[in-house]
Amino acid sequence: MKRRQLATITGFLFLAFQAHAAAISFPLTPPPVDAASWVLMDATTGQILTEGNADEQRNPASLTKLMTGYVVDRAIDQHRISRDDKVTIGQDAWGAGNPVFKGSSLMFLKPGEQVTVRDLSRGVIIDSGNDACVALADYVAGSQDAFVKMMNDYAAKLGLTHTHFETVHGLDAPGQHTTARDLAVLSRAIINGEPDFYQMYSEKSLTWNGITQQNRNGLLWDKNLHVDGLKTGHTESAGFNLIASSLEGRHRLIAVIMGGKSPKGREEQARKLLIWGNSNFDTVQLFHAGKALGKETVWYGNPHQVEVGTTEDIYLSVPRSAMDNIKAKYVIDRQDLEAPLKQGEKVGTIQVIDKDQVLASYPLMTLNKVEEGGIVTKIGDYLKKKL
Repeated sequence: MKRRQLATITGFLFLAFQAHAAAISFPLTPPPVDAASWVLMDATTGQILTEGNADEQRNPASLTKLMTGYVVDRAIDQHRISRDDKVTIGQDAWGAGNPVFKGSSLMFLKPGEQVTVRDLSRGVIIDSGNDACVALADYVAGSQDAFVKMMNDYAAKLGLTHTHFETVHGLDAPGQHTTARDLAVLSRAIINGEPDFYQMYSEKSLTWNGITQQNRNGLLWDKNLHVDGLKTGHTESAGFNLIASSLEGRHRLIAVIMGGKSPKGREEQARKLLIWGNSNFDTVQLFHAGKALGKETVWYGNPHQVEVGTTEDIYLSVPRSAMDNIKAKYVIDRQDLEAPLKQGEKVGTIQVIDKDQVLASYPLMTLNKVEEGGIVTKIGDYLKKKL
């Protein structure tokens, strides 16, 4: 195997930011969190910076509405519906006429009125309106049951292995559960979706049918945190849940709190996680897609060299205190590279290392193709290898 040492990570800091590194453990002490389970994720890389009981299955309560919104956003992306479509509100989406909704969060829709998909989505996100969830489910899928199937199908596609939905709104139902880790992954997918859809999560109030309601995510009013989403949830069995995402510069974090003790308590726990993450970590782009990290000799080829690097932008979230210790190298996984080589062929591994610990590994790819050389090239290379 051939090894090539690259620069220290500080040599990459002038570059910009998206990644796929697994969970990495750093010797940093996170703050204590008073909740049943929690996660702090770097939204750019998907890395879990700290967690507690992250895979414990719990009642999502109204955090279920994150998946409701995600399914609606996908239907818009697929041009099956549009944001401006007008939905006629049915009897099953009428709060006063549906005993299931008694005492729960509502947008206060009226049967027969016509409401755009955009406004219903705002009702789901800002008001946490169970009636708006039902109206959208009926419109998108024809029924609540069909929409729930779509929710679970998307959960599978996103790799939410500990999540199952039974309702479109999150009111208690046997068999409905998720985890802090799965909710962080779902939140990241929402953030990476349509920007104007995600913008709704930052809206602080909504007035409908003469009733003004405030967004229950109190961290939206915290001017120091730069929180722009996502959602709260509460039932007696779930406790107080909150997912908050903050953006400082280009550094975005997602904090998930499940089973908090009170509305203010869940905010305080999320606040502690976000402050700790922003104070200690930076997200850096290590490698640019298509930018050569080196050149390697190719035997029997035309040309005789191939550029190697990554075919995707690669990012990593690392503690500021560890920056100077982190280095990168690549390893060719063959004794010799021989033609022909395809463009985008894996020929080795890029390793990011902190002292003796491998923090992350990425595939090393060819950035250009190499055809077989002519007979003279082949004979010449054969003789060189024999010498």
